[in-house]
Amino acid sequence: MKIAFVNPQGNFDRHDSFLTEHPDFGGQLIYVKEVALALGRLGVQVDILTRLIDDPEWPGFDAPVDDFGELADSVRIVRLPFGGSRFLPKEALWPHLAGFADAIESFYAGSMPDYATAHYADGGYSCVLLQRRSGLGFTFTGHSLGAQKIDKLGVSRSNWPAMQDRYRFSERIAAERLSMAGASTIITSTDSERKEQYAHPLYRGAVDSSDPSRFRVIPPGINARIFNRDSDSDDPDFRRAIEARLDGAAQAHVVVSSRLDAKKNIAAVVEAFAGSRTLSERARLALFVRGLDDPWDQLDRLRPDEREVLRPILERIEAADLRDRVTFLNASSQRELATAYRRLARAGSVFALPSLFEPFGLAPIEAAACGLAVAATANGGPSEIFADGSGLLFDPEQPSDVAEKLLSALDQQQQLAAMASRRVRERYTWEKTAERYLDQIRQDLSRQSVTAEPAELDARELIDEYLREKARA
Repeated sequence: MKIAFVNPQGNFDRHDSFLTEHPDFGGQLIYVKEVALALGRLGVQVDILTRLIDDPEWPGFDAPVDDFGELADSVRIVRLPFGGSRFLPKEALWPHLAGFADAIESFYAGSMPDYATAHYADGGYSCVLLQRRSGLGFTFTGHSLGAQKIDKLGVSRSNWPAMQDRYRFSERIAAERLSMAGASTIITSTDSERKEQYAHPLYRGAVDSSDPSRFRVIPPGINARIFNRDSDSDDPDFRRAIEARLDGAAQAHVVVSSRLDAKKNIAAVVEAFAGSRTLSERARLALFVRGLDDPWDQLDRLRPDEREVLRPILERIEAADLRDRVTFLNASSQRELATAYRRLARAGSVFALPSLFEPFGLAPIEAAACGLAVAATANGGPSEIFADGSGLLFDPEQPSDVAEKLLSALDQQQQLAAMASRRVRERYTWEKTAERYLDQIRQDLSRQSVTAEPAELDARELIDEYLREKARA
């Protein structure tokens, strides 16, 4: 069996080069890579279909066919030219996706893969085009949906032109609707994702979120080769660097590791420390900021949007006289991150995920696999991941609740860490994710595929009516 993973946002390589250094180079690429590799280890032939980039600012993505070396010899990276040679952000890819579909058809020269998995709206739309031309069946994994972003960013009729110009919402919503209608199965990470995100009014008529037969809950997993409790997996050089950074401190930390994005709500943990003397005395705060060893002196190295997030955090730390209670850590790879997690876990530390909403929550299960206890947002995936009580949940908009749950997690650190680590091993590995994908693909291949609804790639009228209804409410 040959399966294509369709993901036009292309910086796949065996080294995860530039991971998180651009918003398009994030966790969704790790998801695609790891599921593909796990399927390869199950004996499936897999092609990751993505974009060829020949750009001196983003080198290393210009080989038409590449692989992941010894990780899986049956998985290829197929980079196809479309939309020019330079890197383009995902919002600029929309006019070029028909060219992507053309390039895929040309590459396979009439011998298409048996099935495809589509990721994000642009991958979904690409698969819709391929389905119309060749009948190729596909699953659709949205990862995050445009309708929720419209709501979170406060899009209104007054700011709509600027928001549309920046985020291309009309193209994204239309593509998501087509993908939902055309997919044989929609993959979600949690059941709440199906019930809440796919029930949004902007998807009405494209999919019935109350019909579980159209969906399959397949949670993502962790790379157990990296994220585990075995110190033999450490990066020895980084372990020494971490010890020097922590100055041998054995005190517990509250650990926050996420990209600098307002919706990640890192400031809530800082507010919890500022508002709770008990918490600030009981634990230190460890904040991971990739690329910076000293954010106080290196803030100008960040992108403007990242500076906008970090600057008020630094100011709040100063105002609350917490500077000597906060350690900034710079991990440039997953292995370095796991090394730091294990070191902090040995000191009885707790991982905090304060996102305003988290569709799933891969970061806390990676941390849990390394021995950290977890306290996380109650909004979204963590409420299902830790439904058994293996992690504590808080209201991310209430710093007092964040502080209370962090203190409780510190008190129960050993028990929570053991429970969470066991739950991750039993439920959240990429091997289990791949097995579930393969099971669903086999089911889909045994039945007739869903046919996509005919529609133009523009949802302006639909969004305009939705914004009118919001304004009237």
